Amino acid sequence: MTEAATVTEVKTLESEERQTIVHCMVPHGFAYRIWPSTFLIERESNRRAKLLNAFNITFAPMWTHNDGKGFTLIFEGLSKNCAFFDLKEIIPEDGGFEALGIQRNKSDVYNVNFND
Repeated sequence: MTEAATVTEVKTLESEERQTIVHCMVPHGFAYRIWPSTFLIERESNRRAKLLNAFNITFAPMWTHNDGKGFTLIFEGLSKNCAFFDLKEIIPEDGGFEALGIQRNKSDVYNVNFND
C-alpha cells in the first residue's frame, strides 16, 4: 500500500468514526417523518454533514405517530473548526424541521426542542 493510500484510508476511518447526535422533541399530537435531505450545515464553511441514521422516526414518505419520546438523528461528524451550525430538513414542501444557530459543544450530542 502506498503512503497516499494509507493517509486516505486513515482520514476516511476518522470521518466515519466521528458522529454528531441530535435528540429531538416535538409537540404532542403530531405525526412526523424525516427526509434523507436533512443536514447539519456548518455556519463557517457551509459544509453539510449528512444524515446517517434515525431512531424513533420513519423516513419519508412514511409517518411516525408521536409517542412523547421524540426521536434521535445521527449525522456525520462536524469539522473541527465548526463553532455553530444549523439543522435543516431541505424538502419540497413547507414544514421541514429547522433549528438555527446551534452552538457546538465538546460531546457533539445535542438536544433540540421543536415544541417552541
